[in-house]
Amino acid sequence: MISVILTAAAILALIGIDQAIKLWAIANLQGQPARPFLQLGSLDWMHLRYMENSGAAFSMLSGSRGFLVIFAVIMSAVCLYILNRFGRTRRWVRIAMPLVVAGGLGNVIDRLIRGGRVVDYLDFQLCNFAVFNFADICVTAGVIVIVFALLFLEKEEKSAKKAKLAKRIPFARTAAALPEAGTLPDAEPLAEAGTLETLPVLTEDSDHADA
Repeated sequence: MISVILTAAAILALIGIDQAIKLWAIANLQGQPARPFLQLGSLDWMHLRYMENSGAAFSMLSGSRGFLVIFAVIMSAVCLYILNRFGRTRRWVRIAMPLVVAGGLGNVIDRLIRGGRVVDYLDFQLCNFAVFNFADICVTAGVIVIVFALLFLEKEEKSAKKAKLAKRIPFARTAAALPEAGTLPDAEPLAEAGTLETLPVLTEDSDHADA
């Protein structure tokens, strides 16, 4: 029960952070020119630029408000089911699924209350990349955790289970090993024919004498 409450609190907190930043962007960035946000030395990494996106990531499916809302809700429900089914045994599920759910629902709230448009404000400068928001970061981070876990953690867990199963199988009793030929005692040699004592030969005289 405590884990469920903590997970729900984490999801609500991430959604709250996403919506708070979007409200700040609407109040401070809308109608304003882009401003530098992250600069490391001579590298200009990020700008703050207000945009409203009516599609999914990279403006795909622009204008498909109903489909995007339904799809996000279904995916969130699937993630919650996976969280409930495997969250107790897999730590990565407890990390990844709340991130994906919070990010997906954060953008769904935008589509429902802002006419199908999502507020974006982070403009990456090092390459030609889409403007995105905190909810997109949550979804991307959750997907990265899922991919990493499926590629590495799940394989290691399966190998560990196989090793434990092999230890539980009792070893078959092995038959007593026969001694090697060289370790057997040598048989005593038979006496030669010439060394045998000769038995007395019975004759007719000896038969009469006995009678």
